Amino acid sequence: MRFPAILAALVAATFVVASPHHAQLYYQLVTASGSPKPMRLAEVQFDPTTPESATVLSYDAPDLLFEADAETETNADLDANLVRIGLYDSKKSTWISSTSVTSASTFSKGYSPHLLLTVDTDGTVLGAAARGVRIDAGVTRDFGPQAIVHVTGKGKTPEAGKPVVLTPDGKKHVPEQEKSFLQKYWWVLAVLAVLTLGGGGGDGK
Repeated sequence: MRFPAILAALVAATFVVASPHHAQLYYQLVTASGSPKPMRLAEVQFDPTTPESATVLSYDAPDLLFEADAETETNADLDANLVRIGLYDSKKSTWISSTSVTSASTFSKGYSPHLLLTVDTDGTVLGAAARGVRIDAGVTRDFGPQAIVHVTGKGKTPEAGKPVVLTPDGKKHVPEQEKSFLQKYWWVLAVLAVLTLGGGGGDGK
């Protein structure tokens, strides 16, 4: 009777562990006159144990960046516009991850937006970014938005150095160098040499 219950518990635990994470990315146009409300950019699904399997579930191209003067806007104009990328809590009106800034040309025609997420081993998103990758003329697939997930590892524990020893006058204590065998026992060798020479002279008489 217990076996089905145990099996169900194992299946449930496996499902919880393998449950994918979802990240809602937002963008915000940065202007000198003030920044408008952040808008939804994309939803990314990922698993920190298999970051290479990350996928973009939905993507809302920020067309409003180019509506002002789409006919006369040049690449230089796009480069002058900056866009903030990150995770945003619309209810609390606050960013909930580290943000980054990219050029508006990242989302222009001829570029494939790559959405970059930095997460910890538990799947918590630490930061987000975006970069535009130019699409080659012969490419017929994989030119849509791509998700790239980088999982950070735990850093090494810093090793504390030896405490600094100071002399009574406040100067750094310099330990004496260890003496060599000859420096320590030269007098023993000198006594042996004298005894050897003295003993040799007595035998010659």
